[in-house]
Amino acid sequence: MDELVSHIPSASMVSKVHFYGAGCMDPFKSKLIQIIKSFFQNAEITAESDLLGAARALCGHAPGIVCILGTGSNSGLYDGEHIINNISPLGFILGDEGSGAVLGRTLIGNLIKGDMPAGLLEEFLDYFGLTLPDIIENVYRKPRPNLFLASLVPFIEQHRQIPQIHDMLVNSFRQFLTRNVLHYGHKEMPVNFVGSIAHIFKTELCESIKAEDFILGEILQRPIRKMAEFHQSEG
Repeated sequence: MDELVSHIPSASMVSKVHFYGAGCMDPFKSKLIQIIKSFFQNAEITAESDLLGAARALCGHAPGIVCILGTGSNSGLYDGEHIINNISPLGFILGDEGSGAVLGRTLIGNLIKGDMPAGLLEEFLDYFGLTLPDIIENVYRKPRPNLFLASLVPFIEQHRQIPQIHDMLVNSFRQFLTRNVLHYGHKEMPVNFVGSIAHIFKTELCESIKAEDFILGEILQRPIRKMAEFHQSEG
């Protein structure tokens, strides 16, 4: 550990900081840059959206459609330099199709309403140590219910072979494509993805891409290495 720490440069030695994050836009972006600058006083600071970061990792300077499928979902049309169109994801209540939060929400609804195989609800409750009142508490009364819903994804992954869960996955990804990606009007462009959900459910995502007649580009679980390579190439 000491050897690793010894290779980390001090703040005064850092010349550039590139920050990417969700919701990174003015007026928040300017404030964020000020905060980062207080730690790296000698550095040139840039702060951009996580979607632009994903685009740079996935496409470099080539145009393409970029998507994030994680706890939430997002997408954008990239011209090789900027995100030139973005269909609002709207969050897990109104949108976020294909995200971990929406998959968890759909799973719970289908289980409780009896749209899943017999006994699966009991198995689900036992798996997480939950009761039905616990679910209501986590979704409607506790903060950040999207994180609770996304935390249910491991159960979906372990039961993906069940036809009803397979169909739920494919339908959610197809909704993501038709309600978001289709509106960019560029079916000739590859559709690229970053995020844990895209990585875990690559098989079902590919099936959805084929069903909606899109072209699959690259799927990255974590874009950080490709983002670093992008900036290294920039000098």
